[in-house]
Amino acid sequence: MIKKIVTIGPESTGKSFLCEQLTAHYKTAWCPEYAREYLLKNGMNYTYDDLLKIAKGQLTLEEKVMSDLTAKISSGKNPNVIHHTPYFIDTDMQVMKVWCEFVFGNCHRFILDQIVERNYDLYLLCNIDLPWVKDELREYPDLASRQKLYSIYKDILVNQEVPWVEISGQQKERTHLATKAVNKIIAGE
Repeated sequence: MIKKIVTIGPESTGKSFLCEQLTAHYKTAWCPEYAREYLLKNGMNYTYDDLLKIAKGQLTLEEKVMSDLTAKISSGKNPNVIHHTPYFIDTDMQVMKVWCEFVFGNCHRFILDQIVERNYDLYLLCNIDLPWVKDELREYPDLASRQKLYSIYKDILVNQEVPWVEISGQQKERTHLATKAVNKIIAGE
């Protein structure tokens, strides 16, 4: 069985790096954040409707990587063995909801419906305790915005049923906290 694990949190909190580290550790697959690809291609002058396109692109990419991982597992020597393979997802519809509401004060119904319909096994909430790293796609370097966004993500996770773990500290500590949480999910605890 594939366990779907999502990393969420404000920008520049190490979500992608954590996914890469966990993917290498577990020798599995991860779904990158589609928004990066979209914004690099189309620019930072995005609209409310662009966020719907990004959300749909994220879901398409998530499903493709999941399909590829399932095919890889199915082609194993003993397909009757139950696999507890983690699949890491950098950003989900909760992130899209926060982005829509934070920037435009509203969220597309499609995104809200997808939040209800999709199922995940664990959330890894990346804290803002890493230094801000500037890149061409990041918008909120100020501490007040980062703290506000982090609180929004934490409130979302506190008020839903899927297990979640706060990931903080330096990279080594973050990877340790994440693998500990992932191992519990894999073991069915």
